[in-house]
Amino acid sequence: MTVAEIDDVLQALLSSTGASRVTLRQDVPGDYAFPVTHEALAAGVGSLRQERTVDLRNQPVALEVAAGRQVVQDDCAQAYDDPAFHRMRETYGGLAAQIVTPVPAADGRLAGIVSLHQLGSPRRWTQDEIEACRAAAVRVGELL
Repeated sequence: MTVAEIDDVLQALLSSTGASRVTLRQDVPGDYAFPVTHEALAAGVGSLRQERTVDLRNQPVALEVAAGRQVVQDDCAQAYDDPAFHRMRETYGGLAAQIVTPVPAADGRLAGIVSLHQLGSPRRWTQDEIEACRAAAVRVGELL
C-alpha cells in the first residue's frame, strides 16, 4: 500500500462529486475508534484526523456499515432521531448528507470505511456518485 495511491483515490472521489470531505477510516489494532487515516478536503473544510470524541461503536451508520451495507443519506438531519447521531453531525462540521461505504478485507472483515460528506446543506446523491463511492472503496481495499 502506498499512502499516495490511497490519497489519490480519495481526492478523485472528492473532485468528481464536488462534495466537502472524503475520509478513510481504518481498523487499527487496539483502537476502537476506527480513526481517520486518510482524507481529502474541499477548501475551508476541517479535518477529522484528530477528532476522537465520537464513539462510532454506538453510531447507527457505523453499525449499518459494520454489517456490510452502504449507507446513503441525502438529508442527515432527517435520517435518525438518535441524539448521539446529531451531536456527531455537529462535531463533523454540520454534516448534511453522506455516503458511507464499507471497505472489505480479503478475509471478509471490515478493513475500513470510505465516507463522502456534504456539509451545510442536504443534497441528492446521484446513482453515479453512489457507484463512485463503491468503486473507491473497492480500490482502497485493493491498496490496503
